[in-house]
Amino acid sequence: MLSRIMLVIVGLILFTHTVVAQDAKGPLWVVYDGFKGPASGKHVVLVAGDEEYRSEEALPQLGKILAKHHGFKCTVLFPIDPKTGEIHPNISNIPGLEALKTADLMIIATRFRNMPEKQMQYFADYIEAGKPILGMRTATHAFNGMKGKFAKYNNGGAKDYEGGFGRQVLGEKWISHHGGHGTQSTRGILNKDEAKHPILAGLKDGDIWGPTDVYGASPLKPSTVLVHGQVLKGMKSTDEPLPGKKNDPMMPLAWTRDYKGGRIFTTTLGASQDLEAAGSRRMLVNAALWCVGLEKAITPTLTVDIVGEYRATRFGFNSFTKGIRPAAHEMK
Repeated sequence: MLSRIMLVIVGLILFTHTVVAQDAKGPLWVVYDGFKGPASGKHVVLVAGDEEYRSEEALPQLGKILAKHHGFKCTVLFPIDPKTGEIHPNISNIPGLEALKTADLMIIATRFRNMPEKQMQYFADYIEAGKPILGMRTATHAFNGMKGKFAKYNNGGAKDYEGGFGRQVLGEKWISHHGGHGTQSTRGILNKDEAKHPILAGLKDGDIWGPTDVYGASPLKPSTVLVHGQVLKGMKSTDEPLPGKKNDPMMPLAWTRDYKGGRIFTTTLGASQDLEAAGSRRMLVNAALWCVGLEKAITPTLTVDIVGEYRATRFGFNSFTKGIRPAAHEMK
């Protein structure tokens, strides 16, 4: 009888392409797997954990797109309240980070996390192994407040590690809101000198857009800027550019570099609402493939369609939807 039950469970998992990790309080993370595509056999770990930009919504959707349309195995991790088992963006507890041991790519969108040492060790081991990383929005200031051997990863860094993880690994730390936060959105303007870069395939000026504002950024050299962020007068993709110094020159919006031999892609775009623009999704999909060395699989017409229902919450502190568990992000 027990074996029959197990067969049914396995069958359901294979049918839905979703594995949900469980403990006594319920699911702690989700895995999207079993789809065919050019990235079949590649494992991406997506780590959510910011208080403002709804990475707990953006990363499950990005994981679904990468899995269903392109064949990546995607493990999506969340900040979890250990008392309730619910997703809580203000908590520095991210179960499942041991998945980084088998990851081919880490996509990170955390903000000022003061991680428990055991969990931070998984980050450190992955980072220092020189493996690929895709950083989104607040990943430029992913960690803060940690002590001892992990203090160098804080936003302030250390004497020999200025700017911490953001500056040394991704290429930039937290600097400033360059555009008006909540009042001036961002249009992506491609770097014409890098027009043939695989990450820009299928993109033109204006395709990349998000209601989040442009961040101040001056990526650590050597870095290759692919996209600049044009500050718009308002919060619509059709709004006019803001005249004056804010766009002269424009700030970098996306760039590449390497860290200890691992390919790095960083974008200061990345709130859940930013994924509503097909161009923003295309940039991220292209970047994920490039990061793992699959640039030959990138074409201008790769599918980047939203998977399932996606209603992004407007960014803002404490605006997250309460009472949500990882199981809510299963592939339907």
